[in-house]
Amino acid sequence: MIGHLHSPRAPRLAALGALLAGVACAPGPSATPADTGDSALPRGGAAPPDAPASIERVQRLEGEARALVKADGCERAAQCRTAPVGSRPCGGPRDYVVYCALTTDSAALFAKLAELEAAEKAYNERAGLMSTCEFRMPPGVALEGGRCAAAGGNNRPSGP
Repeated sequence: MIGHLHSPRAPRLAALGALLAGVACAPGPSATPADTGDSALPRGGAAPPDAPASIERVQRLEGEARALVKADGCERAAQCRTAPVGSRPCGGPRDYVVYCALTTDSAALFAKLAELEAAEKAYNERAGLMSTCEFRMPPGVALEGGRCAAAGGNNRPSGP
């Protein structure tokens, strides 16, 4: 079996696999930023007719979710939490929010975030959007002046 790994075809197969993996999630050539660094391009060059209503729904749900976030009220960084926001076309969350678990209604927040994720997944599929495929890790958390905040410079502007 070890001899098989060192066959003359192994490097070519590995290169082909890498090429196919890159093509599967590569952004389109005239992509536009859809959010925090993702590229988006509807297949066929134009958004579907229902795209404005769909993106408006995604934006509304995100606004409703962010309105539930309370950053104030914690006394220690250990009381701060992160939650995933949205859905990138290639999978995974688009962003994260940092909140105080003592003052945020976590059940309501996660219910709204689940609704947002489903709406954004549906929008991404209907619009044929693509994005880069890296997995975004949640930021660390810190307590700054009595407010929970992202630590380590992971604050990215957000939006669908």
